[in-house]
Amino acid sequence: MRKFWYWLLAVVITLVLSVYQRMTGPTHPKRVNVELNGANYKVRLPRSGVQQDEIVKLKDVPRETEAQLHYRRYPAGGEYSTVDFAWSDGEWQAALPVQPVAGKLQYYLTVGGKDYLADEPVVIRFRNDVPAGILIPHILLMFAAMLFAVYTLMLVLTGREYARWLKITVATLFVGGFILGPLVQHAAFGPWWTGFPLGTDLTDNKTLLSFLFFVAALATLKWKYNKWVVGLAVLFMIVIFSIPHSAYGSEYDYEKQQIGTAR
Repeated sequence: MRKFWYWLLAVVITLVLSVYQRMTGPTHPKRVNVELNGANYKVRLPRSGVQQDEIVKLKDVPRETEAQLHYRRYPAGGEYSTVDFAWSDGEWQAALPVQPVAGKLQYYLTVGGKDYLADEPVVIRFRNDVPAGILIPHILLMFAAMLFAVYTLMLVLTGREYARWLKITVATLFVGGFILGPLVQHAAFGPWWTGFPLGTDLTDNKTLLSFLFFVAALATLKWKYNKWVVGLAVLFMIVIFSIPHSAYGSEYDYEKQQIGTAR
């Protein structure tokens, strides 16, 4: 019965971290409140697109409203291009033109004569569509690695045998982060790895650092102070996996016309 509570707590911690990472990540849609005639309208602005024009929608905004979409390449800068929103399928729609893989646009809105996010424009990055057969197992295994790591910590704190779950954590993290992870990266943007020493992708780098900590914990399994190493590895994983996903990742350089990593 005690194991049930360990697993329940591990699941709760994993879900909280997963939701936090998702909500704070640079690919999660940006929410903005549009005010018109004393009424508020919630608008979701996309920050990730595939290889087609990305449609920005103003749902529920009244039809008599005038609205414009302003965009430019990022980080290339330059003058903004402006397009009017058009009424289609019962809502206002405007298209952001598709960019090269890893290419970015920054954009803001004008609704009812008022600018929204002009000082802090939304940035959207374009990618290839990743096959579900690669993406879903990658996501599930990365969440599973976190779950197993937290459960291992529970066993450490309660003085129970934890070696088996430590090994499972390392194996899961390896497959999810270093086999399926590069496959997802390659499918989405082209490069297989954009972390150290090739780039600054925080997703790759935090996976690498976490794995090294767990390898150290596994290598010192027979050491009498190993439980401290395991505890440090799990706590480090929790901290770094709280870093938003996809930050400082692949970015198309419009001047060099090649993919690099975000500056």
